[in-house]
Amino acid sequence: MVNIAVLGYGTVGSGVVEVINTNHSHINKRAGEEINIKYVLDIREFPGDPVENILVHDYNTILEDDEVSVVVEVMGGIEPAYTFVKQAIERGKSVCTSNKELVAKYGAELLADAKEKNVNFLFEASVGGGIPIIRPINQSLTVDHIDLISGILNGTTNYILTKMETLGLAFESVLKEAQEKGYAERNPEADVEGYDACRKIAILASLVYGKQVDYEKIYTEGITKITRDDFIYAKALGTSIKLLGTSKQIDGKVYAIVAPFMIDESHPLYSISGVYNGILLHGDMLDNVMFYGRGAGKLPTASAVVSDVVDAVKHRDTNIMTIWSAEKKKLGDIEDFSCAYFVRVKGSNMEEAVEQAFGSVKFVKADENLSSETAFVTGVMKEKEFKEKIKGFDLITRIRMA
Repeated sequence: MVNIAVLGYGTVGSGVVEVINTNHSHINKRAGEEINIKYVLDIREFPGDPVENILVHDYNTILEDDEVSVVVEVMGGIEPAYTFVKQAIERGKSVCTSNKELVAKYGAELLADAKEKNVNFLFEASVGGGIPIIRPINQSLTVDHIDLISGILNGTTNYILTKMETLGLAFESVLKEAQEKGYAERNPEADVEGYDACRKIAILASLVYGKQVDYEKIYTEGITKITRDDFIYAKALGTSIKLLGTSKQIDGKVYAIVAPFMIDESHPLYSISGVYNGILLHGDMLDNVMFYGRGAGKLPTASAVVSDVVDAVKHRDTNIMTIWSAEKKKLGDIEDFSCAYFVRVKGSNMEEAVEQAFGSVKFVKADENLSSETAFVTGVMKEKEFKEKIKGFDLITRIRMA
């Protein structure tokens, strides 16, 4: 029998307990041993709950129990999660986590600690929720040079953008609905400003390149400036607007960006809607490969965490090699990142001025109610070129084209 402890009994923590209890015999068969939840750590009480008899409030109870060989960290945030996880690894316990903040900031360090102690630090649920992506990168895509990772990595923003697109609603009203349905937090900043997706693309890029990609260095732009009018133009162009987290290698340089992009129906991520996530990778041998599914939610995320628990049990006394060093991966300057842009500027009949500044462009007519502005799609250019050319115009919005 293998004893585990669950740190945090919130949405994901309660999901982990539910998944193990519901599919107990199946999970044990996959692990090759019986998995027993010996402790659940939380500061709260849960009278009448099935975990009431195994609930503890002092982490040292878990840390000092040598019978606990796997710790599941689903508390979220940096502290005390980082301290608890580091201490657990130092005591020879494997750790499985869904904590993207922790992994993005300290992944390389904790992997090195785990290797030294011959245990494992596993984090499948930290990026795609229930979508398997970490393990495929580490184990299945090992012969390819991956030169592109691009994904819809946040279900909340994808839900909001989908509703705006299909129902013609304003950002504020859809956000309120998402909060009421539990898809968005009361403070939605991490989602709508792109910070959540930024941490996730940082983790994926770090694994692909084997070096630390600091999320603080990734250019990040959220969806709060996207309007209903932008979707009117997107429809006219045959495109959809998605918040993408992208890491792309061009001429030996790696660029990383989180921002709204317009993508057309030929793009593999075009049809992914609602709370679903999708991750696209391109390899030099494999070409494109897609991962799709629920990127968040209690049971999908818990399912990925428990899969890591099974892996940890199967590899007791064996460290699963993961190439991610603390050496920093230098990113290309976002000012040199190239793409085409969809642009809206104030003023009608601005075509001549636009062509003088940008050269040949594609003008977009979408709605007579928008006749007081001029919209167009530029050719491919660097960010710094766009900034120079847009000077002198009264910019309403610009959205990158993928």
